[in-house]
Amino acid sequence: MSYFVYIIYSKKLDRYYVGHTEDLDVRLIQHNSGFSTFTAKATNWVLVYKHEFETREEARGREFEIKKKKSRKYIEWIISAG
Repeated sequence: MSYFVYIIYSKKLDRYYVGHTEDLDVRLIQHNSGFSTFTAKATNWVLVYKHEFETREEARGREFEIKKKKSRKYIEWIISAG
């Protein structure tokens, strides 16, 4: 089974969200339907980046690394490089 770190973007909020999941399609539907508290303020989230990992621990670790930077520029760099 594969796990993914993903970044989604809302044009309405002009914000990015970083997460990890094993099913990108279902997770994006959840974000756009108000299932997730942080992303419930918008319904126009689009996937702008994904990276596949073999284990949940690897994906969770990479998600934490990205979030730890607390940098929009870093997130935009990842997207452009990816």
